[in-house]
Amino acid sequence: MKKLNKRQRDILSLAEDEGYVSVESLAETFSVTQQTIRSDINNFCDQELLTRAHGGAFYSKAHNFAYKSRKSLASDEKKEIADAVAAIIPDNSSIVLGNIYSTKSGTTTELVAESLYLHQGLKVITNNINIVNIFVQFNNAEVWLAGGKVRNLDSAVIGINTADFIKQFKVDYAVVGVSAIDNDGALMDFDYEEVQISKAIFNHCRKLILVADNFKFDSTAPMLIGNISEVDILVTNTQPPLEIIDLCNSNNIEIVVASNSNS
Repeated sequence: MKKLNKRQRDILSLAEDEGYVSVESLAETFSVTQQTIRSDINNFCDQELLTRAHGGAFYSKAHNFAYKSRKSLASDEKKEIADAVAAIIPDNSSIVLGNIYSTKSGTTTELVAESLYLHQGLKVITNNINIVNIFVQFNNAEVWLAGGKVRNLDSAVIGINTADFIKQFKVDYAVVGVSAIDNDGALMDFDYEEVQISKAIFNHCRKLILVADNFKFDSTAPMLIGNISEVDILVTNTQPPLEIIDLCNSNNIEIVVASNSNS
């Protein structure tokens, strides 16, 4: 590995802490040009320390776990969220399970797939190969995988072809995650291609279920997917901020707190 200067060491430290860093914010933080930051990021990516993303980079070691390893890191809270979502979805439903890149563990939507194990007669559309691998173990589920480019780090299928594929369906339920939720209700993500897929999902379901652990209310991301007002059901593991509760109440959005879902 090439010797790193202090700025570069600090950039890696920030990326490890945050999971994602943007070129714009790094240039502002270190008082250098965006071209300098891009050069740093390119060097990090060449050494497989970071992974390029729209407008910045992910910390590679935060993502590059095998599927089983990432699944083992899933928190109890995420499992409770997944179980609560499965309780909402009836047998013989058609559903889209979207993919959201996760910096800390396997995605919540993968856990939802596992929680649907006992359901009968499901028709499942997804852009995540890991979700397909879960459902092919079910003898009674019909599974459709969206075509497109496979992102190696998390087995997601992304790109314009993926979004176009999803637009061919009108499903009963869609289960989606986001990277961040702002207090004004903005739903955000890091990746442009991921955002296009999420928008397609939003517009092609009868009921939209948003899954969000408590970290999402304290996070931020640069790309806008939509607004929480478009959601039908919010499933989380904690009471959301008051601003989000007010938005949900004013838009007739049901809030399910998973830890209390069976009480």
